[in-house]
Amino acid sequence: MADPIGVAKDIIEKFNAGDWSGMRSALTADAVEDEFATQRRLEGSEAVVAAAEGWKRAFPDAHGTVRSAMASGNTASLEVTWEGTQTGDLEGPQGTVPASGRQVSVPAVWVMEVEGDKGKALRHYFDLMTVLAQIGAVPAGAS
Repeated sequence: MADPIGVAKDIIEKFNAGDWSGMRSALTADAVEDEFATQRRLEGSEAVVAAAEGWKRAFPDAHGTVRSAMASGNTASLEVTWEGTQTGDLEGPQGTVPASGRQVSVPAVWVMEVEGDKGKALRHYFDLMTVLAQIGAVPAGAS
């Protein structure tokens, strides 16, 4: 079994670099990601990568910095700070938030179960209201 922290960090680095084929190959074909802030359940590596591409279109310089990591068995838990500038439109189920030119910085927790040497099940926790407030889509302090 591969080191789950190494597998999870590698996928974040592939996101940071916009390496979509590398990201796809680092996931099992039937990978699932629960992105709780957006209430999306992404089923299959294609859907997981497509969602990552969508974030990168809205925040082309988006990158995750791993602040801490721990593992238990085949599961890694990473504390990540996501940062970027919204220079593209942010597409969502409620519509489109036009590019604001504003920077965001949001803490997150990313939990990944690894199968072999690939990501299999991902659970992503972050505060979407903070992101929306930082890009001016909702008033700061809104809840």
